[in-house]
Amino acid sequence: SLSFHFRCLPCSHTGLKSVVLLSNGMNAAVRAVVRMGLYVGAKVYFIHEGYQGMVDGGENIVEASWESVSSMLQVGGTVIGSARCKEFRSHEGRLKAAHNLVQQGITNLCVIGGDGSLTGANLFREEWSGLLTELVEQGLIEADAVQKYSALHIVGMVGSIDNDFCGTDMTIGTDSALHRIIEVVDAIMTTAQSHQRTFVLEVMGRHCGYLALVSALACGADWVLIPEMPPEDGWEDKMCEKLSATRSRGTRLNIIIVAEGAIDRHGKPITSGIVKDVKLCVGKWAEPASRMGVEAVLALLETTANTPACVVSLCGNQSVRLPLMECVQMTQEVQRAMDGKRFEEAVRLRGRYNPTALLHSRSTHPFDGSNFNVAVLNVGAPAAGMNAAVRSAVRVGISEGHKMFAVNDGFEGFYKGQVGEIKWADVGGWTGQGGTLLGTKRTLPGKHVDKIAEQMRMHNINALLIIGGFEAFESLLQLYEARATHEDFCIPMCMLPATISNNVPGTDLSIGADTALNAIVETCDRIKQSASGTKRRVFIIETMGGYCGYLASVGGLAAGADAAYIYEEPFDIRDLQANVEHLTEKMKTSIQRGLVLRNENCNDNYTTDFIYQLYSEEGRGVFDSRKNVLGHMQQGGAPSPFDRNFGTKITAKAMQWVSKKLVETYRQGRVFANTEDSCCLLGMRRRALVFQPVVQLKDETDFVHRIPKEQWWLKLRPLMKILAKYKTSYDVSDSGQLMHVVRNRPKDSDASVAM
Repeated sequence: SLSFHFRCLPCSHTGLKSVVLLSNGMNAAVRAVVRMGLYVGAKVYFIHEGYQGMVDGGENIVEASWESVSSMLQVGGTVIGSARCKEFRSHEGRLKAAHNLVQQGITNLCVIGGDGSLTGANLFREEWSGLLTELVEQGLIEADAVQKYSALHIVGMVGSIDNDFCGTDMTIGTDSALHRIIEVVDAIMTTAQSHQRTFVLEVMGRHCGYLALVSALACGADWVLIPEMPPEDGWEDKMCEKLSATRSRGTRLNIIIVAEGAIDRHGKPITSGIVKDVKLCVGKWAEPASRMGVEAVLALLETTANTPACVVSLCGNQSVRLPLMECVQMTQEVQRAMDGKRFEEAVRLRGRYNPTALLHSRSTHPFDGSNFNVAVLNVGAPAAGMNAAVRSAVRVGISEGHKMFAVNDGFEGFYKGQVGEIKWADVGGWTGQGGTLLGTKRTLPGKHVDKIAEQMRMHNINALLIIGGFEAFESLLQLYEARATHEDFCIPMCMLPATISNNVPGTDLSIGADTALNAIVETCDRIKQSASGTKRRVFIIETMGGYCGYLASVGGLAAGADAAYIYEEPFDIRDLQANVEHLTEKMKTSIQRGLVLRNENCNDNYTTDFIYQLYSEEGRGVFDSRKNVLGHMQQGGAPSPFDRNFGTKITAKAMQWVSKKLVETYRQGRVFANTEDSCCLLGMRRRALVFQPVVQLKDETDFVHRIPKEQWWLKLRPLMKILAKYKTSYDVSDSGQLMHVVRNRPKDSDASVAM
């Protein structure tokens, strides 16, 4: 039997039967549910074609095996189909569905869909006992079946590219949709700039403007129209004025993004065609699903007859459980507010997706005509999203009344005097650019504090924003310590983590890590697909990350790796041999391709070449091996939508902190800040962005290996082993707590709401 009062979940047979119902979701979630279900000893079934397959029964309900979800991760859409079912909306249809489930002994449903699908599932659950009684009366099932299958348990995952479901930060499919949108925008930008054109893009989002708004932020659009925030009358003229102003500053490209459900204040639709027909005076006319799938199975295992149906949601970097109907009711409240033209209420009910906070992140500067000088620089290796962060810093800073200065080539450029004012138009088009346009070096400031202090006096720098990786963290510590001898550093200083390695203490996620993961997973998918005509091949792939195994571990989980070797989890020759033997057994079945990832610094002796040769020798006669060192291609080209928006939003929050600290520390005509809380790192901790004094993070840091002493993602590593058919245990100490939907109270717009 299973007990979830303990930390680890043992692999034992439970007699539980589960089912996967896919209405519009992601194959990664299906794969995770199937394999996690099998891991805990359950029987798992596919229901093909959604509720229609449940009503029709027969061949539409098929038992799933471990191998039936192999090679599913890189496939788009849904491999088990999805269909709308009018019949399931009727009592008779649900009666047929109940009969089909009872015949298979199924009383646990994992439903992936929108609010309509999830509402239907909850209604089905509420009617279950009555449906079974009817089936007995009609002689279709035995009387003891009512007791044997007395309760139907429901767990939902939200699949909708619109991201229109309350209670979750992002629904399954939204990120892929954002990628497609950004790919289109990036593809047309060169042509648009060459011909000085204005492009109007209409994206999906009938009732929710998330895709339009976030893609607008990600590509630096000039104007966005969404249903939750209808523009005031005369918006056409205001839009033309805005675009004309950008053209007058030398901009050759304008992007306007329109959500398909955009309306004006009178409820009249605003389409891309209407926007295009406006006589513009300025030119011519796309890792979490797997984690959610595992959480869904755990939630099903822990349900009782009195447990309310829940939905597995994503909040920050955590999978959480929320009462299904609370989320559905909140989503419906949003729509009722929209229908009633109560747009401010609709925005508030959206929760963490708050269009007002995302669009209006500026605050009123406290001094009339008195500007502060704020410098921004990049430190360490380039990371996708750095340019979006710099653009956000410059424009938010200017909006708040500051004069912004850019430092080229990090602290090396700082002490050499490569400092100059940077204006609004200077950062146009930066959001989608990879690498760092300011330039960056790994040079630390410690040996050059005298010259850097001189430059700060020369330019009267009142605050400093540092964007970078572990070197940036070390730099900020050195500047904090330099306050004892140089008052020039007694100013507000803030660091934003930006590194593909995701090895900065004080944050769970760094700008650039998502783009790197995308590059790794895309490359792994292509490598595996290159062997589609070859039987039994194992690929050994080396990832970057220094001593941090984040890329290898999370990339391996997303790509369906069989093993990932990292520094944080020591291994020896016996572990390597066990992995080879495990993979050999899998290859003797229907598994045709294997994937093994190795972090570049995981072990000095067990190199990529050594592991490749070991697998080649031990797998001889069963499989052959290939190796690939991904190298700097992991840094990616254009940043992902997540990194563009994460960089934009986290920097806006940082600039608001800078403004606040400047006000607090301005005394007698000068800024003076020497407390610990005036020198901070802004990082994501679980579900929130938190400012942490860097000096307080020293004890959390392994400076020798340049990693945090504790890393949240290490808890995900057992998932990869479970999904690769290893017998292991899984820590469920963070699961099992049912949360509730939080209603936002009306308050002034603040960028922190959207964080």
